[in-house]
Amino acid sequence: MTDTILKCKGMDALTKELGMVEAERFISLILREPFDYTEWQRGLYKDVPLDDFYADVKRFRESKAM
Repeated sequence: MTDTILKCKGMDALTKELGMVEAERFISLILREPFDYTEWQRGLYKDVPLDDFYADVKRFRESKAM
C-alpha cells in the first residue's frame, strides 16, 4: 500500500467514525501536542485481556480474507 492510499484510507476511517469536523479536530490535536506513539500504544489495550485481543485480531483477519 502506498503512503497516499494509506492516508486516504486513514482519513476515510476517521471521517466514518468521527465525522469530518471531529476527524480534522483529532488530527490537529495529534499535531499540536507532543505525541509518543510507542508510549500511547503501550497503554492502549492494557485493560483488554490477551485472549479477547487475539480473538478480535482473528476475526479481523478472517473478515479480510479473500
